[in-house]
Amino acid sequence: MTTQELLKKAKAAKSTLGSYSVEDIDRALTAMADALIEDADAILAENAADIAASRGVISDVMIDRLSLSADRIAGMAQGIRDVVSLPSPVGKVLKRVERPGGLVIEKTSVALGVVAIIYESRPNVTSDAAALSLKSGNVCVLRCGKEAHKSAAAIVKALRKGLTNAGLPEDLVLLVEDTTRQSATELMTADGYVDLLIPRGGPGLINACVKNATVPCIQTGTGICHIYVDSTADIDMALNIIENAKCSRPSVCNAEEVLVVARDIAPAFLPKLKQRLVDARAENPVELRLDTEAAKIIDGTPAGENDFDTEFLDYILAVKIVSDVDEAIAHINRHSTGHSEAIITSDTTAADKFARGIDSSSVYVNASTRFTDGGEFGLGCEMGISTQKLHARGPMGLEELNTYKYIIRGCGNIR
Repeated sequence: MTTQELLKKAKAAKSTLGSYSVEDIDRALTAMADALIEDADAILAENAADIAASRGVISDVMIDRLSLSADRIAGMAQGIRDVVSLPSPVGKVLKRVERPGGLVIEKTSVALGVVAIIYESRPNVTSDAAALSLKSGNVCVLRCGKEAHKSAAAIVKALRKGLTNAGLPEDLVLLVEDTTRQSATELMTADGYVDLLIPRGGPGLINACVKNATVPCIQTGTGICHIYVDSTADIDMALNIIENAKCSRPSVCNAEEVLVVARDIAPAFLPKLKQRLVDARAENPVELRLDTEAAKIIDGTPAGENDFDTEFLDYILAVKIVSDVDEAIAHINRHSTGHSEAIITSDTTAADKFARGIDSSSVYVNASTRFTDGGEFGLGCEMGISTQKLHARGPMGLEELNTYKYIIRGCGNIR
């Protein structure tokens, strides 16, 4: 099926969604979750083929991003069930105004229509995007990278089986067959067919969509996430948070990439950081890329010109020393991609200043940046993490996949 043919199917399916109740949608989502579990062996077999083809082509940490397991598939199914438990945003009255002349104006949440998502090598995005789209009243068009296409195709096959079992059209979830740049371009320029395009991947993909899309597009994903260790920080807490933010899954967009340290605490803190992230991690030591001042305290790699502007997605951490929270805020706002930043401090004044001053979608006080995730935010799962400011910001759940319209009821009113 060509991409254009698929888009026509999506547009046709869009017109049918309004006839289904919330109960119909929830029953279909439950059937989709069940189908993922039923088809787990087939999905894992296709995922193994994707991994075999990718070894030696992408890094080990990106292989982890691509890899599925029985537990991860169970997690995907649970993510769908979590979405079932959430209230539907469709038809929700956001604001009601009664005018003196008798008009009643209701600002009402409505679905966008057809939501397309272009993503790279994370197969779990397939089920997350499908579930959120359907629950929010949208048709989902998926276009994944070639590294994950076999896995995504197997997942979509299971999801469509679930839709059929529940009596809903399988074309509510569609996967683009073409993995060349041509199909991505077709989605970017699918005026009249795609109501919202969400790119989810590296800077190249996101920049291409933002630059070339003629359909509405939300910028997501790229995460140069910072943690600032203030002079009053609890050192043990800081070490625990930093190890989690950097090492638990370095290939994801909410992983820490830059550490900023107050000058007063640096001599006591940095040697313990090196012990925790480098010396004690024989299998996956973190490469510390140090600015000039940090390099006088501990050994590491001298920071290069671009190291404070790089999303490493690997066991690499750039380290910068600053004088205080004001300099930390200035440095982070200059180099951040607007994703997630954190401060570790015992000073409530510094914490409040940091929270107000940082211009990112998610700002943490004494917690890991790894919590920037739809599931962790209570959204069930997420469509992506928006790093822009219009329409949606931060993890995107059901409400962010709706727009609104005004419904006005009168009694013969004329103007």
